Amino acid sequence: MIRKKSCVNSMINALYQIGRIAMRLNTLASPLRIALLAGVASTSLALPGLAHAADAAAADAASAPPATTEEITVFARRDAESLQNVPLTITAIGAATLAKYNVTKPADIVSRIPTLNVQIGGSGAGAQLSLRGVGSSNISAAFDSAVALDFDGVQVSTSRLLQAGFVDPAQIDVLKGPQSLYFGKSASAGVLQIRSADPTSTWQYGGSASYEFEEKGYLIGGFISGPLSDTFGIRIAGQYNDVKEYVKIAPGTPALLRNRGLRDFVGRVTLQWEPSSDFKANLKATYTRNTNDGAIGTADISCGKNGRADEVVLLGGAIAIPSNADCNPFDKYFTTSDPSPTAVKKFPDGSAGANGGYPGHPFGKTDLFFTRLLMNAKVADNLKVVSTTGFMSLKAVDFDSYSYLGVGPAFNPNGVPVGLIAPALAAINGPGVALGMGSSDPENKTKQFTQELRMVSSFDGMFNFTLGAFYEKRTIDFNTSQMGVNISIIAPDPVTGNTYDWYKKHRTKTDAYSAFGSGTLTFTDQLELTGGVRWTREKKVNTITVPYVHTFLSAGPAFIDSGFFSGPINFKDTKWTPEVTLRYKATPDLNVYAAFKTGFKSGGIDNSALPSSNLLGLDNPATRDAVANGLIFKSETSRGGEIGFKSQLANRTITFNATAYYYVFKNLQVQNFNATTIQFITSNAGELTTKGIDMDFSWRTPVDGLRFTGSAAYTNAKFTKDFITGTGPDGIAGNADDPNINGRRAARAPRFAGNIAFDYTAPLGDSLELGLASNLAYSGAYYTRQENVADYIQPAYATLDAQISVGAPDGRWKLALIGNNVTNKIFVNTSGGRPFLAGPGGLGTPGSATYVPQGDDEVFTVNRGRQVFVQASFKF
Repeated sequence: MIRKKSCVNSMINALYQIGRIAMRLNTLASPLRIALLAGVASTSLALPGLAHAADAAAADAASAPPATTEEITVFARRDAESLQNVPLTITAIGAATLAKYNVTKPADIVSRIPTLNVQIGGSGAGAQLSLRGVGSSNISAAFDSAVALDFDGVQVSTSRLLQAGFVDPAQIDVLKGPQSLYFGKSASAGVLQIRSADPTSTWQYGGSASYEFEEKGYLIGGFISGPLSDTFGIRIAGQYNDVKEYVKIAPGTPALLRNRGLRDFVGRVTLQWEPSSDFKANLKATYTRNTNDGAIGTADISCGKNGRADEVVLLGGAIAIPSNADCNPFDKYFTTSDPSPTAVKKFPDGSAGANGGYPGHPFGKTDLFFTRLLMNAKVADNLKVVSTTGFMSLKAVDFDSYSYLGVGPAFNPNGVPVGLIAPALAAINGPGVALGMGSSDPENKTKQFTQELRMVSSFDGMFNFTLGAFYEKRTIDFNTSQMGVNISIIAPDPVTGNTYDWYKKHRTKTDAYSAFGSGTLTFTDQLELTGGVRWTREKKVNTITVPYVHTFLSAGPAFIDSGFFSGPINFKDTKWTPEVTLRYKATPDLNVYAAFKTGFKSGGIDNSALPSSNLLGLDNPATRDAVANGLIFKSETSRGGEIGFKSQLANRTITFNATAYYYVFKNLQVQNFNATTIQFITSNAGELTTKGIDMDFSWRTPVDGLRFTGSAAYTNAKFTKDFITGTGPDGIAGNADDPNINGRRAARAPRFAGNIAFDYTAPLGDSLELGLASNLAYSGAYYTRQENVADYIQPAYATLDAQISVGAPDGRWKLALIGNNVTNKIFVNTSGGRPFLAGPGGLGTPGSATYVPQGDDEVFTVNRGRQVFVQASFKF
């Protein structure tokens, strides 16, 4: 008993020491120092326990049974396989680890996967995933994600699902590198798989409730699972999360809500029918509702090199609105102003703001219904057919002001009274009035149907195969009313009374077909060759409808008239994506493999085009093709290979895996936002090359209940051909001053990243069990966007998660204290130019009281910061 108590004290002391190390890491930049300190941290954790347990371990070694690590099952090639046998790079996170740190959203897993980045927010896709420096923009609703989303075997093409929490997960797997052979749709950079739990053979009940102190939120969830008969099972799970202070509004900010919150409900019913050993059907139906108090999320203003909070400049410099930014995007207080009352008096008919019922402040709401039917049928002794049918219906609406700030009174830099220029604004232009501009209320409605059929053999001979076909039918309606010019500060539209600049509707219909086949040649018990190819054909048809344009804008030459319709804009592409993998099982505990892989992500039609006069060319047969081609972005492809090994050592108490890879991505799909012209720029980067090394390990130590896990990654992701991202300071495209980021590192791709974690359980007497766990994660420096060679670089940082719990040894109940990012490290995920800045030379007379210098503010989207939970859970 004394020995156990001493070991527990050592572990608590080690946890404290890791916290000090994490704070120290945030001030260090050298990867070598990071590696040394990580080694010190792991040693400080391991040695006290090892010292106490060494004698007992030695005494028991002779009689102990062979040690093993738990078998982890993955579906990386669409069929159940052991993680250690499948020849590709994959990270698996089980339900126990997710529960241990109260992980309920995809963004919460990044500290366990060094090359993964998840950003939530954005008016287009609503979220962004990247792996090894490759991902798709969160501001484009037209792009599929380069890291495919696979929910219970169904690929879903919208990243907005990342905003919702997941309930009752069985496992999350991240597959790195192109996965087009087995997943097809997108997957040019990898796959994020989320698998939910299935019905159990006996009745089980479980639940948990937690309260979070920093953001003042609570989460409650539970499940019931069991058999309804010998052949029929059911599982029902649900979860509700309410966070009051997701975004804390800075004191003095003109906002109706003092804090912005979010609410999230997820419910799922799973039915499983297995009438015989030859057939099984599994049906899952999930409903999700996510609401929040603004689409901007955790975005704040960073004052640029001029050292001041820049004004919001409108109407070509005729109006300037003072900034209320505090120039500190890292203090977790946000200066996001409410919209100007001139923006929200009347929404265009049919728009999200009109249909959604504007509540008087920024808002967001997403409703999702998702269902999947999986059927496995054994059609012969060594042959089965698998059918996966999926349907998704999503509707997301939100409203926010994308000037990000603005507080009255507005003024004219040239000394002209505001009332002469902007009468509607002058009517409410008082001190402290909320004057958020650039309002937008996008509505995203997506319906998707998918069907996949696979035939899989399991012959005793040397050859086996998988044959399959896939079909997807999808319709995306992306409609938005916007204030890009903010013309209504002069007056509402004289015809309709609308206070928006325009209302436009994009509809994209997609039909995707693919067929694939793979074969495996088992030459010996040790040597195996797998190869295959997928053929994909994808067709998209887009239409643009503009029901309304403010009369003051349509009267000029720059914008089209209300009632514009583009007619169909077509895109289609066909691609073959082969893959070959050679695996050599050197010993029962060592697999070595080499693979050649290719990937494909279809192009399409941009749905962020503004209703400018450029669209008029679609009405002219002589110019239609040229204008339509300007809206089309090309398909993205990837090609390369990797070599790696997976090993288990020391009587299978140690697992160590490593992979070296090299992939070239061509026509990388990119969307940037030009804050000067208030235009989204959709383009294809010529070439991006990513190469590096991924490693991970786990060690079940001689100390009973103590385990270490960790991972490390070196990533070198660079643009390797010319990529002109816009026009230079002279405003003329094609000149030498245009920004070219050829040779620059990709965004969100730190050279070095890694984590180390421990998990320790020990009995406290006969009826209690103590649990200690911690995860220390490090990220090197990285660019936060990919527009210029001088883009912001997030410095290297470290975060620490920790957990302590006490409960019943059989897991029937547990009380836990959980801290995520306990050192409260705030870092930048993405950045971009702030709209409505004064241009070169500034506005007004230099030296005068109303002079506005050239602006250089940036928008930083940061992480959530520290979270501290107290959690109670039970399971019977």
